[in-house]
Amino acid sequence: MAASAETRSDAAAQKRWRSKRPFRSIVRWIAIGLAGLWLLFVLLLTAMRWINPPTTAVHVERGLQAWMHHKPYHERYQFVPLSQISPNLQHAVIAAEDARFYQHHGFDWHAIELAAEHDAEGGRIRGGSTIDQQLIKNLFFGTDRSFLRKGAEATLVPVAEVVLGKRRILELYLNEVEWGPGVYGAEAACRYWYRTSARHIDPDRAARLAAILPLPLKRRPDRMNHYSELILERMRQMGW
Repeated sequence: MAASAETRSDAAAQKRWRSKRPFRSIVRWIAIGLAGLWLLFVLLLTAMRWINPPTTAVHVERGLQAWMHHKPYHERYQFVPLSQISPNLQHAVIAAEDARFYQHHGFDWHAIELAAEHDAEGGRIRGGSTIDQQLIKNLFFGTDRSFLRKGAEATLVPVAEVVLGKRRILELYLNEVEWGPGVYGAEAACRYWYRTSARHIDPDRAARLAAILPLPLKRRPDRMNHYSELILERMRQMGW
């Protein structure tokens, strides 16, 4: 009887083990897939040290949204070297989006702490993302706000810092960021909003363009009087 009970127990244990095998196999393949995707992103970032990306996740997302809602969509996108983007616009964007860009190594922990405190106090959600983080999001993840995206982004930001460097990160960001409906990058933004090139944009217009970056589909530069003045003042404080 004891042997029979032991046999039944072993059989039940083997049955449970077999039932877990498909689940373990699925988890393993998911892990392998995610690791492969992460490596692909690393390879793409490395290639972007020399190659300008023809599109981004945000570009694709906006095109799909327009197609799904049967709306017209015209993409304006022209990649230009950082040397052809006025320092006025470079400085305005840094002052508005990531004042410690040249001091941090991908994450501005002070800004993140301030954002967390602001949220805890029940205020409006205040972003603590750096230009590095926003670039990774724009390139690979679109406008998704999930924790999974945040986690993947956090692992790729240090890679970008190492393989790209600050100058290339800024160049990529200024050329890829969304600046209006179908408007991507500094050159397209300057021509769309002001009929001029990114090389010749003046400080006031540069500040107005930087002011719409948090909500580029809802804001217009000509309505950013107060915020653009704050950006200009911040630029002066930073020695620009």
